[in-house]
Amino acid sequence: MRGVRQVMAHKDSGNNYSFRQKAVSEIDTQPILRQQNKWAIEDAVDRAPVILNPVEDPTWDGLLLSHPGYTFFHGSAWAKVLVDTYHYQPLYFVLREGGQLVSLLPLMEVSSWLTRARGVSLPFTDYCEPLGSASVQMDYVLRLVKDHMLRRRWTYVEIRGGTYPGIPPSVSYYVHTVELGTDPEAVFSRFSNTTKRNIKKAIRTGTEARMYRSLEALREFYTLHCITRKRHGLPPQPFSFFQNIYEHIISKDLGFVVLTSYACQNIAGAVYFGLGGKSVYKFGASDLRYQHLRPNDLTMWEAIKWCAENGYRSMCLGRTDVHNQGLRRFKNGWGAQEQILRYYRYDVRRNTFVTESPVVTSPYRWIFGAIPRLWSRAVGSLLYRHVG
Repeated sequence: MRGVRQVMAHKDSGNNYSFRQKAVSEIDTQPILRQQNKWAIEDAVDRAPVILNPVEDPTWDGLLLSHPGYTFFHGSAWAKVLVDTYHYQPLYFVLREGGQLVSLLPLMEVSSWLTRARGVSLPFTDYCEPLGSASVQMDYVLRLVKDHMLRRRWTYVEIRGGTYPGIPPSVSYYVHTVELGTDPEAVFSRFSNTTKRNIKKAIRTGTEARMYRSLEALREFYTLHCITRKRHGLPPQPFSFFQNIYEHIISKDLGFVVLTSYACQNIAGAVYFGLGGKSVYKFGASDLRYQHLRPNDLTMWEAIKWCAENGYRSMCLGRTDVHNQGLRRFKNGWGAQEQILRYYRYDVRRNTFVTESPVVTSPYRWIFGAIPRLWSRAVGSLLYRHVG
């Protein structure tokens, strides 16, 4: 079964990094403060964080928005999708002061007989870094989760995002963000010439892109999603995952679907989320037979226009594998700011931080690319909760 996880993950390369040579069982659970690198404001640092479940707390999003570093993925809607679909346990370590969010470590426990238990921030999420009043120390992060990772016998803790000097990341990606403003034409002027030409070509050939907030539109997108996943040699997420996206995100006006059609047929689409003026491109799919019409460019442009006109200040285009130069060029073509996204993995048993190396193409990709789509969907429904 180890090979199955490698289809969508990476394997340890054997490079280990000690955590200050201190065993996990010896880590003090009291918060620490280093003058040069604070976790929380000085008058609150001695207070113990509480563990909250955003799924059960109706005030969570209001509290979250009090912190400037929030993202959509820190919010309650995304937590509800993950909990309802995969039954993960949310463990959000929170420190509040005067009704404001001072610091946050969002984790979910992935409990699996197949891949073993672990804490992830967060499963199926490009990034969800800890939030603090200054840069967050990794030793403090581990102090917070010490009791849980020992009692629940976690194999590792994975933090997706952040920068921690002296600790090498387990793996790195690119992440791209487009600043929107209120004028779509001003945004358009910052696109690369290639991107502008592709948008104009799509419009000239009669391709049309429209925004939707219906379950029917999400079903149409899911058809394209299954086609795209098969092309990449991966099983699709179960449709229950997208049903929960509709229930907790799209139907609550926290997201939308863009479908692009040609000759009355949907040939490309994408799903977007948004919270507090920050939007994010989460899923994209297309029918490769119509790639020459540049429907993906028109899909993205329709979403950018709508977000700019409806109060969103930015759009994150998600993570990109460092070896995927084609996708990197596509995202840079939107005038995006490119940054490095780092993941950190602390191996509990080894008491070390571990690095990972990219996995060569797995034979499972060929299998998922060859088997009927219905079988692939069944495999995805069975396996995805184990690989989050």
